[in-house]
Amino acid sequence: MSSCKTPHTTELVKTMDVESILHMKEGLGETSYAQNSSLQKKSMEAMKRFIIDSALAVYASKTPEIFTIADLGCSSGTNSLYLAEEIIKAIHERSWQSARLTSEFLVFLNDLPTNDFNAMFLSFPEFNMKFKAGIELQGGSAPSVYIAGIPGSFYGRLFPGNSLDFIYTCYSLHWLSQVPLGLLDSDCKSINKGKMYISNTSPPAVSLAYFKQFQKDFSLFLNSRSAELHLEGRIVILMLGRRTEDHSDKSTTVLWELLDRSLAIMVSQVSATLGFLFHFTVHLQVAGTKKFSFYL
Repeated sequence: MSSCKTPHTTELVKTMDVESILHMKEGLGETSYAQNSSLQKKSMEAMKRFIIDSALAVYASKTPEIFTIADLGCSSGTNSLYLAEEIIKAIHERSWQSARLTSEFLVFLNDLPTNDFNAMFLSFPEFNMKFKAGIELQGGSAPSVYIAGIPGSFYGRLFPGNSLDFIYTCYSLHWLSQVPLGLLDSDCKSINKGKMYISNTSPPAVSLAYFKQFQKDFSLFLNSRSAELHLEGRIVILMLGRRTEDHSDKSTTVLWELLDRSLAIMVSQVSATLGFLFHFTVHLQVAGTKKFSFYL
């Protein structure tokens, strides 16, 4: 939480509670996340083989009777169970080939409390029916699959120690746990004038604030997951990144700059001042590849 005091009041201006307000567009309508996440799906498909191989390596190292999987930042829609289904199919097939049967799978789907979990829950019966029918059609016996929703921030502990075999997270870790501290001056005015994100006009303090918040969040994420995974467990992280170390790289900022301009035009049509617009700040960070060497 960040705060500032104006010269004329003792009122505190607080950072919004991200955990209680952030979520992807709910439902299945035309503007919902479920209908507008094909880009994420393509990336999952491109990385599917690597993710499955990582899960199979865990299975080969311990051959558990119950295999536990966690998807962190699952959102809602068809993507939510896509990778989990592919992982389960691959492990089930391998278990039959090796005569070391894993008969049960436990899948945890995690996102913030305001995520549309209801839409996900409604899809579970149909998912189970199609999954079992597909395996039985090939002459096999389908394993039992148990699915649970886990609301909460992954920037902290979510599961008991040593309780998970495999974790994956796709396009979630660019979201920060909060708006970075230090973006307001002593008068509660944004130091990133007229911008909601990093741009080539942002002072160095803005980029530094974002990096410090990312560093803090990512370290907390890794520490939490290391406590929750079994010794032989693995985690796969698929996230946004940039090829340069320039925080204002156009590949990651151009869309926000266009949105800046659009909102400024809209506000100018209804208000004589753009003051309140300057307090709208995006809480995400697209890290450069060299930054990750800090964690390796």
